Formats: sequence, structure tokens, C-alpha cells
Amino acid sequence: MDRWVGKVAVVTGASAGIGASTCVALANAGLTVVGLARRAELVDRLKEKITGSGAIHSKRCDVSKYEDVVGAFAWVEQALGGTDVLVNNAGVLIPGHITDVGDSKIDDASILSVIDTNFKGLVMCTRQAVASMKIRNFDGHIININSLAGHYVPFDSCFNVYSGTKHAVTAFSAALLNELADCHSRIKVTSISPGKVRTSMSRDTERGLEPADIADCIVYALSTPPNVNIYELGVCSVAEKKL
Repeated sequence: MDRWVGKVAVVTGASAGIGASTCVALANAGLTVVGLARRAELVDRLKEKITGSGAIHSKRCDVSKYEDVVGAFAWVEQALGGTDVLVNNAGVLIPGHITDVGDSKIDDASILSVIDTNFKGLVMCTRQAVASMKIRNFDGHIININSLAGHYVPFDSCFNVYSGTKHAVTAFSAALLNELADCHSRIKVTSISPGKVRTSMSRDTERGLEPADIADCIVYALSTPPNVNIYELGVCSVAEKKL
């Protein structure tokens, strides 16, 4: 991790769960972290948990809104010099049925929120981060927090479009890897697919991992040598079975 000391990492969905744990883990590893979140005040509280040489800055941002994304990355560019690492963590799961064939249909706004946060926001943040890396000729790292539900469709229908958005993240991560390779870029792309994690989004936390476990996976992916890229990492509790 020595080569990342002093570098800038942007973490989306940073106010709680995996995002919050990631901010602290990266700051403790010596990075300057910018936590993007709608509740920026919660990111500020994470500063008290830093024991390493890094720092945490907060920036209010709703990744589902394009204007927020552009403004946040412009601020990182102006205030800190650019984005070296991006952790696309922001995500939402709103349980319910896609259509009215069942008795628990979710509304249109909820469907759009899941799509816009889980996929559109991830793509737009990635474009901003890669642009920053390219203009500075820096070999950075894009880490997408995916899901095991991005590799199969859970039988629980209340996952609705969530699994579809995560399958899109799987495809996007692979497409981005191919594009960067075709263009002779050494920017890394890693898709990390957790199973159940004990966060506010989880419906069953008994057999889940802790958010810090996923933060450790992020640090592990970052710690690989410049010529090594972990393109896909699945992780779950030893007690977990597939839904």
C-alpha cells in the first residue's frame, strides 16, 4: 500500500456501512479520502476513527444526479489535485415487486432510484475518475462494489431490479477492462461481489460479514503490484448459502 500513501481516493455512499468502513480503512492506510454521500455530516464523524496518517473529507453528493457527480469530482480536482482511486460503493435495495402481479409492487420512483443509484451513478462517477487519471497520466484503480446477486438471480422476487443493476455492473466492469486494455491503459478495474453484509440494506444479518471485511478486500485489491489486477472478487461469510 506504500504507493498509495498521500493519493486521493473517492468513496461513494460513504456515510454508513461498507462506504464508511472503507473511508476509515483507506485513511488509516495513508490515503486522502473524499467521502461522497447525501448525508455528508455522517462522513465528517468518521474523522474521529482515523488512526493512520491519512485524512477524510466529506462532500455532499447524490450519485443518482448527474450534476452532483460532476460538481463533486470538479471539487476533488480543484481542492486535492484529482482522483487516484475510485470506490463505487453507493447502492440501494428497495424490496418489493416490479409489477402489480403480486401484492407488494414498488412505485416508479423507487425503481428509478435503484437503477440511477446502482448503475447510472456508478458509470458517471467512473467516467469522471478515469478522465482525471488520464489527464494526469496516472495509473489509478476503479473498484466497483458489486454483489453476488450480480452473478445469479436470487429466488426472492423482492430483489426486483436490484439484481438487474448488479448484473449491469458485472458487464460494465468487464467492458471497461477491455476498453482500457485496448487503449493500452494500466488503470486497474476490480469488481468486488459481497454476499450478505451487516448493513442497513441487509434483510438477514445473522450470517453476514461485517462492513470492515469488505473494506479489507478493497485494501487487498489496492495492495497488489502494478502489473497485477484482481478483476473479480467474490466474498461471503463461511456460513452463507445462496438465496
